[in-house]
Amino acid sequence: MSLVAGKIFFKVAGVQENAKGNFSYNLGLSKREALIGADKVHGYKEVPQVAFIEGEITDRSDLDLAKLIELKDTSITLELANGKVILLRDAWFAGEGTVTTDEATIAVRYEGLSGEEV
Repeated sequence: MSLVAGKIFFKVAGVQENAKGNFSYNLGLSKREALIGADKVHGYKEVPQVAFIEGEITDRSDLDLAKLIELKDTSITLELANGKVILLRDAWFAGEGTVTTDEATIAVRYEGLSGEEV
């Protein structure tokens, strides 16, 4: 049996951040939506989706929150326990930048022009 989940590594512009909790991602591939008529399903259409990586990181004394939020045109990577590496290209910060003090967490969301498994 092989490892499929667990430890992850999250890097922003090549700098590893303290990943916390559950992360999610979308490669930004087209989404198919049904076109339904009054008589039957007529087919489908494809609409674009934005590629993203989102989750929570732990705040620390040397973390520059403003720099993290102002980043754009950067690369974001998410390394998964199963060996996959998700790469987000030409990414920008798309979250709010809110920090919670009870557990020093920062919700992060980066969106980009493209995502891929490398």
